[in-house]
Amino acid sequence: MITAVRGDALTFNGNPFRKAERDCLAFQRDALVVMEDGRISGWGPAAELLPSLPAGTAVDHYPDHLILPGFIDCHVHYPQTEMMAAFGEQLLDWLNHYTFVTEQGFSDAGHAREVAEVFLTEQLRNGVTTGCVFGTVHAASVDALFEAAATRKLRILAGKVCMDRNAPEALLDTPLTAYEQSRELIERWHGKGRAEYVITPRFAPTSSHGQLEMLGALAAEFPDVAIQSHISENQAEIDWVKRLFPGCRDYASIYQRYGLLRPRAVYGHGIHLSEAEREMLHGSGAALAHCPTSNFFLGSGSLDLRHCVDGAKPVKLGLGTDLGAGTSFSMLQTMHAAYMASQTHGKPLTAVQAFYLATRGGAEALGIEDKVGGIAPGLEADLAVLNLRSTPLLDFRMRYARDLSEALFIQMMLGDDRAVAATYAAGEKVYAREAA
Repeated sequence: MITAVRGDALTFNGNPFRKAERDCLAFQRDALVVMEDGRISGWGPAAELLPSLPAGTAVDHYPDHLILPGFIDCHVHYPQTEMMAAFGEQLLDWLNHYTFVTEQGFSDAGHAREVAEVFLTEQLRNGVTTGCVFGTVHAASVDALFEAAATRKLRILAGKVCMDRNAPEALLDTPLTAYEQSRELIERWHGKGRAEYVITPRFAPTSSHGQLEMLGALAAEFPDVAIQSHISENQAEIDWVKRLFPGCRDYASIYQRYGLLRPRAVYGHGIHLSEAEREMLHGSGAALAHCPTSNFFLGSGSLDLRHCVDGAKPVKLGLGTDLGAGTSFSMLQTMHAAYMASQTHGKPLTAVQAFYLATRGGAEALGIEDKVGGIAPGLEADLAVLNLRSTPLLDFRMRYARDLSEALFIQMMLGDDRAVAATYAAGEKVYAREAA
């Protein structure tokens, strides 16, 4: 079935950190995005494409809105939805006092299904159509998320957390069970519909040498499977890692030692990486997920993203909400915080760069830019439609927007979930604000 969406449309055809912004944007006023069998079959000026549509084709028209590729959340913990806004603490105490307590509840598959439904509903309310998601140590937590995502035709990358030390007994697996359960989940879900499995050690301190070896072996068996974990988020964490792995030069070397640095390996945070570690990520093809609302919330610091994206050896970078230390499902609010983080390092993030990170940049970090992250024929038809005047303040402020870049900046600084008028996944409208 052919359907279409009409309105102003914006996508990226280049990296605005590496080239002039004007050469990276494709903007079409009054565009038509044509969708067929879950993919984009064409897009361009509505006046040119409308006559070519079959009679009776449904066209959703959004005047004074902006059609974008669906947002991509590169790092998020769906089980932590129920503990968002848990007061206080820095990373390690916060994990012990809140996270590990909450995640024990996911031994109940019914509870996992309930939280998965809430999580995905909130993502769609915020225009997020692809997420790279942590489950818990329980395999059923991953089953619940993939099952819920399949009913919405969402592209979801997710994995069972693996950890066999330094966590409550109820959340520990073993090197062998981590390998076996992850392998079973790969065989059950990877490549089925729009599901992709992700090999998921929580972070180096909660995995023994033996477990990391087993996960490295699993990664070697499945070279197309993505990998996710955490790196250099908090200074106390880094000091702990040095004590636990005295034979490794630095944090990144641990993951490299076990074969867990490669293309499609995405590590959350990376705030305190050294230049040598960034070069290691660049050389391996691994990526970072920048999670600014979480970093501010836990007092971990702020990523100097220019150290990652500038220079001769850039690191691929996407944005992550990192719920539930992250404070919002909104990618607009995450862009807002990324701008604030960049300001602390003296070189502000532009709106064009921020929207790139939330769309094509995230797809490149996850190694799925051939599937999502843009508006182009052949890509999966995932779209977010923004109402540029979603609140009285935005309606007023947009009267004075001088150009597209300023309009985007206004949206990322003042917008939130109310700005998302509709979300499409695989060509189907899966959320509409008016209906909600």
